Amino acid sequence: MKKGVLIMVLATIIMACSSIKRSEKALNKGAYEQAIEIAVKKIQKNKTSNKSRELIPVLEEAFAKYNEQTLNKIQFLEKESNLNSKKEILALYTRLNQTQNKIKPLLPLVVNSREASFEMNDYSNQLIQAKDEYADVLYEKAKKAMSKGTKVDYRKAYNSLVELEKLVPYYKDVDQLIRETHYFGTDYVFVELKNATNIMIPQRLERDLLDINTYRLDDFWTEYHSINRRDIDYDFDVILEFRNILISPEQIREREIPLEREIKDGYTYEIDRNGNYVLDSLGNRKKIDRYVNVKGILYETTQTKAINVNGMVNYFDVQKKQTINSYPMETEFIFEHAFATFNGDERVLNSNERRLLKNRPLPFPSNEQMLYDASSEIKNRLSTILKRNKFR
Repeated sequence: MKKGVLIMVLATIIMACSSIKRSEKALNKGAYEQAIEIAVKKIQKNKTSNKSRELIPVLEEAFAKYNEQTLNKIQFLEKESNLNSKKEILALYTRLNQTQNKIKPLLPLVVNSREASFEMNDYSNQLIQAKDEYADVLYEKAKKAMSKGTKVDYRKAYNSLVELEKLVPYYKDVDQLIRETHYFGTDYVFVELKNATNIMIPQRLERDLLDINTYRLDDFWTEYHSINRRDIDYDFDVILEFRNILISPEQIREREIPLEREIKDGYTYEIDRNGNYVLDSLGNRKKIDRYVNVKGILYETTQTKAINVNGMVNYFDVQKKQTINSYPMETEFIFEHAFATFNGDERVLNSNERRLLKNRPLPFPSNEQMLYDASSEIKNRLSTILKRNKFR
C-alpha cells in the first residue's frame, strides 16, 4: 500500500517537472500559445501548489510576449490593407480573446508574495469590426465569382457564402444567393435510352432502366433526370444506346447417362478359415457390410435459350455539342432448365439426380421476357459506369 502511494507521488512530481520543462521550452522557442496552454492546464488543477507557482512566471512572460507578437502582426496586416488579410485579422483577435478567457478564471495568481501581471483588454469592438470587414470581403468575393458565370466559379461563390452565413447570419441577401449559386453551380444530367436494334424494347424495361432514383447517383453538385424538364438547361446527356440484341433459338438437348454404383445392401456374418462364425468381444457374431452393384440409365433433357445485349453509354456535353466519352456495355442472360426420366434400379441415384427427376418441362420464355430478365444485369452495368465516371 505504502509502495503504491509512493509511486503515485513520484509520478505526480515527474509530471509536474515535465510540465515546467515543456512550458519553458515552448517559451524559449517562441511558441507562446503552446507555453500558455501547458501552464494553464497545470495551474487549473491546483494553483496554490509549489509546481503551479513555478509555472506562474512562465505563464506571465508567455502571455505578455504572445500579446505583443499578435498585436504587432495585426498592426502589420492592417497597414497592408489587403482584403485577403481580413480573415487572418479576425482569427488573431479571436485567439487573443480566447487566450485571455482561459487565464481570467485563474486570477489572481501570486508568486513570491507578488501578484502576477496580466494585461487584459476588451477586444469586442475590434472583433465586431474585423468580423464585419471579413464578411464584406466574403460577400464581394462571392459576387465577383458569380459574375464570371461558370459552374466552377458558382461553386466557389457558394463556399464563400456558406462561410459568410455561419459568420454573420442573415447578412444582406446571402440566403437567396446561396440558393442561386447552388442552382447555377449544379450539373444537370439528362439520361435517355436509344434503341438502335431491330428488336422492340418493352416499355416496362425502359421505365425500369431509367428509374434514376434506384441508381443513387445524385450528389451535392450533380443532379440526374430521366424526364426532360423544360425549366432546366441540361449540361450533359447520358445516352444508353442498345446496338445489338441477339437471342438464340430455343434448344433442347437430350443425353443418356449410364449409372453404376456399389451400394450397401444389408450385412452378413464374418466366417473364419474353418467355416466358423467370428465372435466379437461380447461373444456375438461379428457383422460385416454387404455391397452390391446397381445400374440404371438417366435420360436427361436440358432446355436452353440465351440473350446477348451490347451497346454503349455515351457522355455528351450539351453546351459544347460534343461527345466526351463512350463506355462499352455488354451483358448476357441464359435460360436453362433440366429435367429427367430414369430406367433401372433407383438405388443407384444420388440426391441431385433424384431432384432432377422431380422437375418437369417448362415453357420457354418469350423474347420480351428474356430481355426483361437481362435487365437486372444491364442496370448493374449501367450503374457501375455512371458511378465510376463523373463529369467534373
